[in-house]
Parts: sequence; structure tokens; C-alpha cells
Amino acid sequence: MTNEELIQTIKARKNILSVNQEYLAELSGVGIATLKRFESGKGNVTLKNLQKITDVLGLEVKLELKKTGK
Repeated sequence: MTNEELIQTIKARKNILSVNQEYLAELSGVGIATLKRFESGKGNVTLKNLQKITDVLGLEVKLELKKTGK
């Protein structure tokens, strides 16, 4: 998943749950400035903060091996 796909997934989930940036920042404990930079594509989020955000949104961060063409 690319960074842009990740951002779009988070934005879509926020929309479904009717959660704005301020409320997500409050619930997750991630700074509003950090969240805004991440969602605008101008900053990178740490794995720890990504987990906090996804937990609030009912999402899960997974690490999987890439599938090869073989």
C-alpha cells in the first residue's frame, strides 16, 4: 500500500464514521498538526502514531510478505 492509498483509506474511514481531524486527534492522542501534515501528504507518521489512529478508526496495521510473480 502506498502512502497515498493509506491516506485515502484513513480519510474514507473517517468519513464513514463522521469523525473530523480534531476529534480523531483527541481520541487517538496524536497531535492535530501531525495528523494534518500526514493527511495532506506533507509529513510522515510514525508507526506508533499510525497504530493509534487506526485503532480509533477500527482499522488494523498489518505487515505481510510481498507476493512474487512465481
